[in-house]
Amino acid sequence: MTHLFKTAVPALFVSSLLSTTALPALAGGTLRLDEVAVGELDPGKASDYADTILMFNAYDTLVIPNQGKPGHQPHLATSWMIDGNTITLTLRDDVKFHSGNVMTADDVVFSIDRMKTLGQGNSYLFAIVDKAEAVDPTTVKITLTEPYSPFIASLVRLPIVDKATVMANIVPGDTEMGDWGQAYLSANDAGSGAYMVTSHNPQAETVLTKNPDYFFGVPDGAPNEVRLVYGLEPATVRTLMATGEHDISSQWLPPEVMSALAGEGAQFFSESGTGAFYIKLNTQKPPLDDVNCRLALASAFDYATALAITQITDGVAGGRPATGAIPLGMFGSNPPEEAMVRDMDAAKAHLAECKYNPADYALELSWVAEVAIEERFALLMQSNFAELGFNTEIVKVPWVLFTERVATPESTPHVSQVFVNAATGDPDTLLYPMYHSSAAGTWQSPEYLNDPEVDALLTQGRTAVTPEDREAAYAALNDRLMALAPTIFGFDRNSVFAASQRVTAPALTDPAQAFGLDTMGFTFRLMTVAE
Repeated sequence: MTHLFKTAVPALFVSSLLSTTALPALAGGTLRLDEVAVGELDPGKASDYADTILMFNAYDTLVIPNQGKPGHQPHLATSWMIDGNTITLTLRDDVKFHSGNVMTADDVVFSIDRMKTLGQGNSYLFAIVDKAEAVDPTTVKITLTEPYSPFIASLVRLPIVDKATVMANIVPGDTEMGDWGQAYLSANDAGSGAYMVTSHNPQAETVLTKNPDYFFGVPDGAPNEVRLVYGLEPATVRTLMATGEHDISSQWLPPEVMSALAGEGAQFFSESGTGAFYIKLNTQKPPLDDVNCRLALASAFDYATALAITQITDGVAGGRPATGAIPLGMFGSNPPEEAMVRDMDAAKAHLAECKYNPADYALELSWVAEVAIEERFALLMQSNFAELGFNTEIVKVPWVLFTERVATPESTPHVSQVFVNAATGDPDTLLYPMYHSSAAGTWQSPEYLNDPEVDALLTQGRTAVTPEDREAAYAALNDRLMALAPTIFGFDRNSVFAASQRVTAPALTDPAQAFGLDTMGFTFRLMTVAE
């Protein structure tokens, strides 16, 4: 049966995201913020938090998430029609890149081809694109190799690049497209976004300035300049904010530093998104290749204390109770009353069924060096698992080394800690990269899980047409993952940022204006900053 779905939206469509009249009429000053990760400026490679902040501000996508509710709305595209495996999009005709070039369907096709060829960042979302064609300057037809229900959601991760600018700056290579502009885009932008990159040092700072010709306009109160700094120490952030020289901290500050900043007059911004804190168990390495051993660890973990570690003030914490493998509110998630709790009786019962003697193994508990709070979780696990008779070794691993170590099951630690988010807000982009057998060996998938039932349910979730069928698939997947325990589902994520009082960011403070997609709250044109 052919499934036909059509969404047609007038080109002058304006939502709460696009409205600028509700923002305070402040004179936009300089906004200063920091992030831990080194910012990757090439939009075809962007995947981490800092990368994505840059991408969403310097570039535009065909669709954007709704504010305060699920779903997506037109942005560079004005409408789309889905007929089986074919998606036809109609584009705006009034969008200019920072170069002054007008955006056309050729730029969209080029951006898809470039993303697929590079094979980095979120390119896996477009692996099912068989071909993309420019029907005319404002029409693009995309043909998929197989049905994929969340494809429209995937388009929020397709930044459209200026083909002419990239082609003019290609480094020659073995193919006609040479390096596809990688050298150029690692230091310059070729977008149409509300902000233009004026300088970029991935080891230090990226500077962006307001685009005066942005097709939706940028409010006067939005920052005229943004300085995104990388790798500031907590003490430095606190000092700079106390002297009025910094505006928004990263989410990775220790809770006590966040609390101190609040006591010194800072406000809190937050972004719940669609992700969680996952404690990954290497299912290919003894003793964790035994499901009963994994279930024992999952039952022994102290979920309440883990949440308490993230507590900043009485009403603010960096997490919410997990109810299972899928964060609360997504397809297949369990209700709030089924929050994960510690159960030592169950842990001992599972351990009794395990074929291994825990005293014969030393579990390697790794934590990412750049995320200091993970050391506390490692210490908690060490204490919890010792009650079952496990010996453990805590290992501090820099992020770059961690991503290298998980490339093989033999070098992957017994236990790893990562914060994972749905790249598009859809559960497919959270769960498929973690648990499908084909995804093993990445930082998201150090479990090396290989379960045909999990694979089948993941495929069912991404191909089912109706919300009811997708809900059923992911609910069954949730149950299966809970039974297999490849992961300890620590808590649902709630990112918290300390901010100066001179900044207003409704998308990070008002649930009615929040996005269900990480980093979208850092759309700078939706912020105001006093000079």
